[in-house]
Amino acid sequence: MDFSGKKVLITGASRGIGKATAMAFAEKGAQVGLNYRNNIDEAKRTLKEMPGKGHQLFQKDIGKTENCKELIQEFIETYGRLDILVNNAGIFQHHKIDEIDFEEWTQTWETTFRTNLYAAAHLSYWASQKMMKSGGGRIVNVSSRGAFRGEPNAPAYGASKAALNAMSQSLAKKLAPHNIFVGVVAPGFTETEMGANALTPEERERLLAETSFKRMAKPEEVAHAILFLASEGAEYCSGAIIDVNGASYLRS
Repeated sequence: MDFSGKKVLITGASRGIGKATAMAFAEKGAQVGLNYRNNIDEAKRTLKEMPGKGHQLFQKDIGKTENCKELIQEFIETYGRLDILVNNAGIFQHHKIDEIDFEEWTQTWETTFRTNLYAAAHLSYWASQKMMKSGGGRIVNVSSRGAFRGEPNAPAYGASKAALNAMSQSLAKKLAPHNIFVGVVAPGFTETEMGANALTPEERERLLAETSFKRMAKPEEVAHAILFLASEGAEYCSGAIIDVNGASYLRS
Protein backbone atom coordinates (compact mmCIF):
# COMPACT_ATOMS: atom_id res chain seq x y z
CA MET A 1 0.00 0.00 0.00
CA ASP A 2 1.33 3.37 -1.02
CA PHE A 3 -0.08 6.59 0.40
CA SER A 4 2.56 8.96 -0.95
CA GLY A 5 1.22 12.49 -1.00
CA LYS A 6 -2.10 11.59 0.63
CA LYS A 7 -3.46 13.95 3.28
CA VAL A 8 -4.87 12.01 6.23
CA LEU A 9 -6.76 13.21 9.31
CA ILE A 10 -6.99 10.85 12.30
CA THR A 11 -8.99 11.61 15.43
CA GLY A 12 -7.80 10.37 18.79
CA ALA A 13 -4.35 10.01 17.24
CA SER A 14 -2.03 10.65 20.18
CA ARG A 15 -2.03 7.06 21.47
CA GLY A 16 -3.34 3.53 21.01
CA ILE A 17 -4.99 2.60 17.72
CA GLY A 18 -4.91 6.20 16.53
CA LYS A 19 -1.16 6.48 17.07
CA ALA A 20 -0.47 3.14 15.39
CA THR A 21 -2.59 4.20 12.43
CA ALA A 22 -0.84 7.56 12.16
CA MET A 23 2.55 5.85 12.21
CA ALA A 24 1.47 3.35 9.56
CA PHE A 25 0.17 6.03 7.19
CA ALA A 26 3.33 8.09 7.68
CA GLU A 27 5.51 5.07 6.93
CA LYS A 28 3.63 4.72 3.63
CA GLY A 29 4.30 8.30 2.61
CA ALA A 30 1.19 10.16 3.81
CA GLN A 31 1.12 13.51 5.56
CA VAL A 32 -0.93 13.08 8.71
CA GLY A 33 -2.95 15.46 10.85
CA LEU A 34 -3.18 14.12 14.39
CA ASN A 35 -6.23 15.26 16.31
CA TYR A 36 -6.19 15.03 20.10
CA ARG A 37 -8.35 16.46 22.86
CA ASN A 38 -6.14 17.54 25.76
CA ASN A 39 -3.05 15.36 26.29
CA ILE A 40 -0.57 17.63 24.55
CA ASP A 41 2.52 15.89 25.99
CA GLU A 42 1.44 12.52 24.56
CA ALA A 43 0.51 14.15 21.25
CA LYS A 44 3.90 15.83 20.97
CA ARG A 45 5.68 12.54 21.68
CA THR A 46 3.70 10.84 18.95
CA LEU A 47 4.43 13.64 16.49
CA LYS A 48 8.15 13.42 17.27
CA GLU A 49 8.15 9.68 16.53
CA MET A 50 6.43 10.04 13.16
CA PRO A 51 8.55 9.16 10.11
CA GLY A 52 8.52 11.56 7.19
CA LYS A 53 7.69 15.25 7.14
CA GLY A 54 4.68 17.54 7.11
CA HIS A 55 2.70 16.03 9.98
CA GLN A 56 0.83 18.35 12.33
CA LEU A 57 -1.14 18.35 15.57
CA PHE A 58 -4.73 19.59 15.74
CA GLN A 59 -6.09 20.09 19.24
CA LYS A 60 -9.89 19.92 19.24
CA ASP A 61 -12.48 18.40 21.54
CA ILE A 62 -14.63 16.84 18.83
CA GLY A 63 -17.30 16.02 21.38
CA LYS A 64 -18.32 19.67 20.87
CA THR A 65 -20.24 20.05 17.61
CA GLU A 66 -18.72 23.36 16.54
CA ASN A 67 -15.21 21.95 16.82
CA CYS A 68 -15.85 19.36 14.11
CA LYS A 69 -16.32 21.97 11.40
CA GLU A 70 -13.33 23.91 12.69
CA LEU A 71 -11.12 20.82 12.63
CA ILE A 72 -11.89 20.07 8.99
CA GLN A 73 -11.43 23.72 8.04
CA GLU A 74 -8.07 23.97 9.79
CA PHE A 75 -6.91 20.74 8.18
CA ILE A 76 -7.86 21.99 4.70
CA GLU A 77 -6.17 25.33 5.35
CA THR A 78 -3.00 23.45 6.29
CA TYR A 79 -2.90 20.78 3.59
CA GLY A 80 -5.13 22.07 0.82
CA ARG A 81 -7.30 18.98 0.68
CA LEU A 82 -8.45 15.97 2.71
CA ASP A 83 -8.02 12.54 1.15
CA ILE A 84 -8.67 10.22 4.09
CA LEU A 85 -10.57 10.70 7.35
CA VAL A 86 -10.19 8.14 10.12
CA ASN A 87 -12.79 8.54 12.87
CA ASN A 88 -10.96 6.74 15.65
CA ALA A 89 -11.62 8.82 18.78
CA GLY A 90 -13.84 7.08 21.30
CA ILE A 91 -14.59 6.71 24.98
CA PHE A 92 -15.58 3.71 27.08
CA GLN A 93 -17.27 4.15 30.45
CA HIS A 94 -18.73 1.53 32.74
CA HIS A 95 -22.30 2.35 33.74
CA LYS A 96 -23.98 -0.72 35.16
CA ILE A 97 -27.74 -0.30 35.13
CA ASP A 98 -28.15 -2.15 38.41
CA GLU A 99 -25.57 -0.04 40.25
CA ILE A 100 -25.87 3.64 39.26
CA ASP A 101 -28.46 6.39 39.61
CA PHE A 102 -30.41 7.86 36.71
CA GLU A 103 -28.38 11.07 36.57
CA GLU A 104 -25.12 9.18 36.03
CA TRP A 105 -26.88 6.87 33.58
CA THR A 106 -28.12 9.69 31.35
CA GLN A 107 -24.87 11.63 31.57
CA THR A 108 -22.86 8.62 30.43
CA TRP A 109 -25.16 8.03 27.46
CA GLU A 110 -24.92 11.67 26.38
CA THR A 111 -21.14 11.86 26.76
CA THR A 112 -20.54 8.55 24.99
CA PHE A 113 -22.75 9.36 22.02
CA ARG A 114 -21.26 12.84 21.60
CA THR A 115 -17.79 11.40 21.11
CA ASN A 116 -18.40 7.95 19.61
CA LEU A 117 -21.21 8.77 17.20
CA TYR A 118 -22.06 12.44 16.80
CA ALA A 119 -18.44 13.52 16.31
CA ALA A 120 -17.94 10.89 13.60
CA ALA A 121 -21.20 11.97 11.95
CA HIS A 122 -20.32 15.67 12.02
CA LEU A 123 -16.77 15.13 10.82
CA SER A 124 -18.01 12.87 8.03
CA TYR A 125 -20.43 15.59 6.98
CA TRP A 126 -17.82 18.33 6.76
CA ALA A 127 -15.19 16.03 5.28
CA SER A 128 -17.54 14.77 2.57
CA GLN A 129 -18.38 18.33 1.55
CA LYS A 130 -14.69 18.92 0.85
CA MET A 131 -14.16 15.51 -0.74
CA MET A 132 -17.06 15.96 -3.16
CA LYS A 133 -15.43 19.13 -4.44
CA SER A 134 -11.96 17.60 -4.73
CA GLY A 135 -13.00 14.43 -6.56
CA GLY A 136 -13.45 11.91 -3.79
CA GLY A 137 -11.87 10.38 -0.72
CA ARG A 138 -12.03 7.73 1.97
CA ILE A 139 -13.68 7.64 5.39
CA VAL A 140 -12.81 4.83 7.79
CA ASN A 141 -14.67 4.55 11.09
CA VAL A 142 -13.38 2.58 14.07
CA SER A 143 -16.19 0.61 15.66
CA SER A 144 -16.04 -2.33 18.08
CA ARG A 145 -16.88 -5.97 18.57
CA GLY A 146 -19.21 -4.69 21.28
CA ALA A 147 -21.56 -3.36 18.60
CA PHE A 148 -22.48 -6.95 17.77
CA ARG A 149 -22.17 -8.97 20.95
CA GLY A 150 -23.33 -6.30 23.40
CA GLU A 151 -21.64 -4.51 26.29
CA PRO A 152 -23.65 -5.33 29.43
CA ASN A 153 -21.56 -3.10 31.68
CA ALA A 154 -21.23 -0.30 29.12
CA PRO A 155 -24.41 -0.36 27.03
CA ALA A 156 -23.96 3.19 25.73
CA TYR A 157 -20.63 2.18 24.24
CA GLY A 158 -22.10 -0.85 22.47
CA ALA A 159 -25.08 1.15 21.24
CA SER A 160 -22.92 4.01 19.98
CA LYS A 161 -20.75 1.64 17.98
CA ALA A 162 -23.77 -0.19 16.54
CA ALA A 163 -25.14 3.17 15.43
CA LEU A 164 -21.74 4.05 13.95
CA ASN A 165 -21.88 0.87 11.86
CA ALA A 166 -25.35 1.69 10.55
CA MET A 167 -24.37 5.27 9.77
CA SER A 168 -21.26 4.12 7.94
CA GLN A 169 -23.18 1.74 5.72
CA SER A 170 -25.79 4.38 4.96
CA LEU A 171 -23.07 6.84 3.98
CA ALA A 172 -21.32 4.18 1.90
CA LYS A 173 -24.45 3.91 -0.25
CA LYS A 174 -25.03 7.64 -0.48
CA LEU A 175 -21.46 8.77 -1.12
CA ALA A 176 -20.29 6.14 -3.61
CA PRO A 177 -21.56 8.16 -6.62
CA HIS A 178 -19.33 11.00 -5.37
CA ASN A 179 -16.25 8.73 -5.36
CA ILE A 180 -16.19 8.70 -1.55
CA PHE A 181 -15.81 5.27 0.01
CA VAL A 182 -16.70 4.44 3.61
CA GLY A 183 -15.50 1.45 5.60
CA VAL A 184 -15.49 0.24 9.18
CA VAL A 185 -12.98 -1.64 11.31
CA ALA A 186 -14.42 -3.36 14.40
CA PRO A 187 -11.68 -4.40 16.83
CA GLY A 188 -12.05 -6.57 19.86
CA PHE A 189 -10.17 -5.52 22.98
CA THR A 190 -6.83 -4.11 21.95
CA GLU A 191 -3.64 -3.60 23.94
CA THR A 192 -4.11 0.11 24.50
CA GLU A 193 -4.19 2.35 27.54
CA MET A 194 -7.94 2.82 27.20
CA GLY A 195 -8.47 -0.93 26.97
CA ALA A 196 -6.25 -1.63 29.96
CA ASN A 197 -8.02 0.95 32.12
CA ALA A 198 -11.43 -0.50 31.24
CA LEU A 199 -10.65 -3.99 32.54
CA THR A 200 -10.29 -5.64 35.91
CA PRO A 201 -7.73 -8.47 36.10
CA GLU A 202 -10.60 -10.97 36.10
CA GLU A 203 -12.19 -9.40 33.03
CA ARG A 204 -8.86 -9.43 31.24
CA GLU A 205 -8.37 -13.15 31.89
CA ARG A 206 -11.87 -13.89 30.67
CA LEU A 207 -11.31 -11.93 27.48
CA LEU A 208 -7.99 -13.66 26.80
CA ALA A 209 -9.75 -17.01 27.10
CA GLU A 210 -12.19 -16.07 24.32
CA THR A 211 -9.62 -16.20 21.53
CA SER A 212 -7.33 -19.00 20.45
CA PHE A 213 -4.54 -16.43 20.16
CA LYS A 214 -4.61 -16.03 23.97
CA ARG A 215 -3.75 -12.37 23.59
CA MET A 216 -5.41 -9.11 22.68
CA ALA A 217 -5.00 -7.40 19.33
CA LYS A 218 -2.02 -5.16 18.82
CA PRO A 219 -2.83 -1.58 17.74
CA GLU A 220 -0.72 -2.17 14.63
CA GLU A 221 -3.02 -5.04 13.58
CA VAL A 222 -6.04 -2.75 13.72
CA ALA A 223 -4.12 -0.08 11.85
CA HIS A 224 -3.35 -2.57 9.08
CA ALA A 225 -7.09 -3.10 8.48
CA ILE A 226 -7.72 0.65 8.48
CA LEU A 227 -5.03 1.20 5.86
CA PHE A 228 -6.48 -1.55 3.69
CA LEU A 229 -9.91 0.10 3.61
CA ALA A 230 -8.30 3.46 2.84
CA SER A 231 -6.13 2.08 0.05
CA GLU A 232 -6.46 2.29 -3.70
CA GLY A 233 -8.12 -0.87 -4.98
CA ALA A 234 -10.38 -1.35 -1.96
CA GLU A 235 -13.21 0.77 -3.37
CA TYR A 236 -15.59 -2.15 -3.81
CA CYS A 237 -15.26 -2.91 -0.09
CA SER A 238 -17.18 0.30 0.64
CA GLY A 239 -19.74 -0.47 3.33
CA ALA A 240 -17.73 -3.40 4.68
CA ILE A 241 -17.11 -3.96 8.38
CA ILE A 242 -13.83 -5.76 9.04
CA ASP A 243 -13.60 -7.64 12.33
CA VAL A 244 -10.21 -7.59 14.06
CA ASN A 245 -10.93 -9.69 17.13
CA GLY A 246 -8.88 -12.87 16.81
CA ALA A 247 -11.98 -14.96 16.03
CA SER A 248 -13.25 -14.27 19.54
CA TYR A 249 -16.65 -13.27 18.16
CA LEU A 250 -17.81 -14.59 14.81
CA ARG A 251 -20.81 -13.05 13.06
CA SER A 252 -22.89 -14.90 10.49
